[in-house]
Amino acid sequence: MVVFRQELGDVLRDARRHQGRTLRQVSSDARVSLGYLSEIERGQKEASSELLAAVTDALGLPLSFVLREVSDRIALTEGVAIPDTVPDSLREGGVTGVGTDHGRPTLVGVR
Repeated sequence: MVVFRQELGDVLRDARRHQGRTLRQVSSDARVSLGYLSEIERGQKEASSELLAAVTDALGLPLSFVLREVSDRIALTEGVAIPDTVPDSLREGGVTGVGTDHGRPTLVGVR
């Protein structure tokens, strides 16, 4: 069974690591406790919409991109085809696309 909070945590962790940032840096920028953000990344806690907005802002990512990434990962697990509809405007804003790692989408070119 797919658990949304685990997929969300994986996406947030992947984005943070891709940027070469520590959990402490992102938690400070998002004004979220280090322990709580760690639990979010590990899929142990549900993120409120306010917390998620703060974290995605701290990562410099549009919330819609993060949710799309989660949706794509869930779709792959469900065996659903994923159309490539990432707008060019997001690519120009620092996101160059979605790659794959072991059959799962990953963040590529996040600045």
